[in-house]
Amino acid sequence: MTRADPAAVAARLEEAGVEAVALGFVDPAMIVRVKTVPVARFAEVVRAGVGLSTLFTVAMSNDEFALVPGMVDGPSGDLRLHPDPAATVPLAAMPGWAWAPVDQRTQAGEPFPACPRTFGRRIASAYEERGLAVRAAFELECSIGRRTDDDDFEPAHHGPGYSDIALVANHELALDAITTMQRQGLGVQQFHPEYADGQFEVSVAPRDPVGAADVAMVVRQTLRAVARRHGSVVSFAPQVAEGTGNGAHLHLSLWEGDENLLSGGEGPAGMRQRGEAFAAGILRELPAARRQELHRAVAAALDLTAPDKPWAELAHHLLEGGPTVAARGAACAIRAAEQALDALAFEDAIDLVVRARAAAEGLDNLHFELGDATDLSGLADDRFGRVQILLHQQRRYAQCVAHVVESVPRIVGGKLIRRVVVDPH
Repeated sequence: MTRADPAAVAARLEEAGVEAVALGFVDPAMIVRVKTVPVARFAEVVRAGVGLSTLFTVAMSNDEFALVPGMVDGPSGDLRLHPDPAATVPLAAMPGWAWAPVDQRTQAGEPFPACPRTFGRRIASAYEERGLAVRAAFELECSIGRRTDDDDFEPAHHGPGYSDIALVANHELALDAITTMQRQGLGVQQFHPEYADGQFEVSVAPRDPVGAADVAMVVRQTLRAVARRHGSVVSFAPQVAEGTGNGAHLHLSLWEGDENLLSGGEGPAGMRQRGEAFAAGILRELPAARRQELHRAVAAALDLTAPDKPWAELAHHLLEGGPTVAARGAACAIRAAEQALDALAFEDAIDLVVRARAAAEGLDNLHFELGDATDLSGLADDRFGRVQILLHQQRRYAQCVAHVVESVPRIVGGKLIRRVVVDPH
């Protein structure tokens, strides 16, 4: 029998004193959810799974559900959670318990498309087909403290960040956390107090991508259980107390055999050629980069299809399209500001000039149709001054008109009893 054989794993768990197994998965809101089964049912559950409502595919952090008509309309319908016996481990911080990450499958036994572990394995396999392997490790930040009687959070320390002061105040908990995580086999690299009040950080050893995600769940569970032993609570929420928030930094490396393609090369930061392509692909898929790409595409479409240049729209999309098109975006903003001035749209002109000026300050010796950054900044200053003057005149005129309106009741029976002089200058 192999270690991954369900019956053999169940027997090993029972020998280690395990009575129950927590089946863990991560929902879309990044909350770790669990179902539990007696260890005696473990082998059966590996085969048949346990039910889970499809609602949890659209779960939110407040325990509400973002229902999607036609896909997830309500609580009807089940997925099956199948524990991975190869990744199942006894829990050092919770004697009698084991932890098993699960794969989500349909009722027909097919992989569920939104299962995170299935997705991770598929991507890892795609790298393997190319002779590559990704190694990953999480660096988790958390807030540790106590709940007061009125349910407020009292941080375990008030800094300074990385200080011995914060460590000494929590040395029993810190030592318990390190030794327990080591017994758990997590490969602790570092554990220390961080910047925010009550904040700590732990780094663990790298693994394959799916293994790294599994371990991140076990790290969280372990720290929560250890803190409870010391009368404390742990939160991995983005922000718990005022100040710096908690993050979950993901460290990645790309390997070809025994070679790390992100070091030892001649590219930026020592990257090798395939390592550069790997990093570029990640950057391309980041949300900000995708938005910039979309803005550039819209600007290109406007350039090709609009008979008269819509300068304001072009300016917006180019200025949001990243540094490669910022110079032209600034130029378009000035053109649009000129149009706004002609239309007496003073507030629009101010906004456009301010955006052009901000873009100009970020340009360094870039030349375009209206000159270099210095010229553009000067031109923007000039336009800004003109708009301010015109806006001031507009406001004075409006004040005079208001004065006339206020004076209307003084005209009684067709007899002017007060003369009003309007001077818009």
